[in-house]
Amino acid sequence: MMNTRLVNSLVQIIESLTPEERIFLQQRLSSQPIQVTVGVCGGQPRIRNTRIPVWTLVAFRQQGADEEELLRNYPTLTHDDLKAAWIYYEQHQEQLDRAIITLTEDDDG
Repeated sequence: MMNTRLVNSLVQIIESLTPEERIFLQQRLSSQPIQVTVGVCGGQPRIRNTRIPVWTLVAFRQQGADEEELLRNYPTLTHDDLKAAWIYYEQHQEQLDRAIITLTEDDDG
């Protein structure tokens, strides 16, 4: 459920920022290694500034793909991106395991 009061409060705060503060905010948001954005990748956690969901990388890893294979298949990714994905998975394992089950069933069906 979306917290519209929180979102409205954030909008007011963001609108009150100076241009320099807005630039700084955008830089901070885009530097996060894992991003969750409504409307991008179905709102699933993804590698920063890409459309590569964390669950996809985890699923390939569970199927036996090593980091070198993942980096070959996703040349825009770095070792640091993969490390961030594995850490995120450790912290959100249940959520991502559900996504893997649900989203891979959708692909198979």
